[in-house]
Amino acid sequence: MYRLSRMKYIFSLLLLCLGLSCHAYTERNIIGKRAGSMERLRECVVADQSWITYPDYRDRAGWDEFLGDSLRNVLVSEGEKLLDYDWHLIKATDYLEYGRSGNIAVMETPYFENRRNINILMLAELAEGKGRFIDQLLNGVFYSCEMTTWAVSAHLKYQKPKCILPDYRRPVFDLAAGDYASMLSWVYWFFHEEFDRIDPVISLRLRDVLQERALDAYMENDEWWMASKEFEPGDVINNWNPWCNSNALQCFLLLEDDPDVVAEAMWKSIRSVDKFLNFVHADGACEEGSTYWTHAAGKVLDYLQLLEAGTGGKISVFDEPLIRSMGEYISRTYIGNCWVVNFADASPRYKGEPHLTYRYGKAVGSREMMDFAAYLKKMNGASVPLDRGDTYRALQAVSIDREISEAEPVHRLSEAVWYPETQVCYFSDSSGMFAAMKGGHNNESHNHNDIGSFILYFDASPVFIDVGVGTYTRQTFSDERYSIWTMQSSWHSVPEINGAAQKNGYEYRAGNVACYPEKRKFTLDIAGAYPESPAERWIRTFAMKDGKFTIEDSFVVGNPTTSNKVFFMVAGKPDISASGKVVIAAESGTLILEYPSHMKPEVDEVLLEDPKLSNVWGSKIYRIVLTDNKIRKTGNYRFSICESKNQAEI
Repeated sequence: MYRLSRMKYIFSLLLLCLGLSCHAYTERNIIGKRAGSMERLRECVVADQSWITYPDYRDRAGWDEFLGDSLRNVLVSEGEKLLDYDWHLIKATDYLEYGRSGNIAVMETPYFENRRNINILMLAELAEGKGRFIDQLLNGVFYSCEMTTWAVSAHLKYQKPKCILPDYRRPVFDLAAGDYASMLSWVYWFFHEEFDRIDPVISLRLRDVLQERALDAYMENDEWWMASKEFEPGDVINNWNPWCNSNALQCFLLLEDDPDVVAEAMWKSIRSVDKFLNFVHADGACEEGSTYWTHAAGKVLDYLQLLEAGTGGKISVFDEPLIRSMGEYISRTYIGNCWVVNFADASPRYKGEPHLTYRYGKAVGSREMMDFAAYLKKMNGASVPLDRGDTYRALQAVSIDREISEAEPVHRLSEAVWYPETQVCYFSDSSGMFAAMKGGHNNESHNHNDIGSFILYFDASPVFIDVGVGTYTRQTFSDERYSIWTMQSSWHSVPEINGAAQKNGYEYRAGNVACYPEKRKFTLDIAGAYPESPAERWIRTFAMKDGKFTIEDSFVVGNPTTSNKVFFMVAGKPDISASGKVVIAAESGTLILEYPSHMKPEVDEVLLEDPKLSNVWGSKIYRIVLTDNKIRKTGNYRFSICESKNQAEI
């Protein structure tokens, strides 16, 4: 048993006695078991960069074949736009702005543009090979080496001691610094000999900075995302783990020639990534939300492929069912027309990443994922991703770009998908309805207080929605998080029980969760999500049948003093003029929400000033508020949703 604090141990036993599920952290350690031991790992390590299959810079025939005429021309054209690029200086006040106002864009916007352009210049020079882009690439490298840190301002809170400005004494290896370091490691690998022809100090400086900020920073520090301590209930291990570890592994495999050093770093990364895979639910769902799949499961793919390559294929876990389930989550959570199921901080809009999806599907042998990737590429006309500063993904995408065209471009919706540990399920039917519902607990990664909420789409158009999250600021990841309206249960499609909204915390969770996929029925008790137990029970049941979607609430409130309210978040303007029903216009038709006659309807109009929200939903969304006309100790509410032409059949 894990060493728990006394209070957490008692709390865990209490949950078990009550029949509630704790987070299913399981000591699988699937990578470590395949690796066996540090000694065996040393025998497997490929430390001379022979694992790299891309052509050398001077192999022009190799690059011509690898890229093809079309992509080569695109890369050269993109590089030409940057021949006169004026590199952005990131000022001390840009970092300070995060502490002063919470604004992260002031620092991050010029930072990410610089990083993106280094990557494009590198790829452009690899494509053309005439030296035209070398000077600008040098400028980007030189400037990068002179920066105090490659971490972004929002993550400097992880410095020890904490301070707002970057501290040169303690490099922070965060998501951004790792991305920067891995990209510059590729620059060093491809161009250090070319740089030496100009001035050897360039490569010496770059290699020295990479040693300090990547290799040493990774090995000498115990970052929170490494999850090195033993897991306790309530702990969260999120996408930072595989993301940062994949970057670190790239740096060691590209820069370090000593197999013992590589093996030591690789072993540390294996133990760390195993912690993330232990944390992931056995059903493979991404509890951070679908649009985080790219950085959670997607970075697991990057890490595992690098590990496989860096051990000559001797350590691979792509045959593990968990890894496959994690991949197929993204094809099953996609609704259509670039809409996906979104809970927590995930965005509902997702064009998808066909190359990443195809690579994943190919690695685990999933025809479903490969065909879905072809579908995404055909629908969006997606080209190889070049603009994110992720060199490894760009090169990997090139390697399978032509192959995707051989897959059948198709996306299939299942009638029912059930993730029993994550407690999320999806229903769809031939009428065009798609619904997603969730249980879980209110301490999930990137959590919103949203237990018992749902979304409903009609013909792949949003009707009942989860708003998502606005632009990240300092407040988003602080003790002020739940002062933000998008995080609160009152702005999700859930009840307000006896005047109480849901509370954040690991102990606030759904109980008695059950799904019956063959009946397309999902039920749970959401009373435990509310503080101080305003309800003895609140059983919420969702069902879909013959073009109708129903929500039934059956409740017992202990000492009621306030009328219950039930909220519904919708994308289109609701019409409440008719008694007992709400008419909601959607892009593909009109839906009717019928509600009990003893409830009074109101509509709140929500103006969206945050561009991250308005770019998805437009200038406004709406909240339907249904208030009981009595204070009730017990009762039942039934809500039915169907297309207007089917209303008489409800």
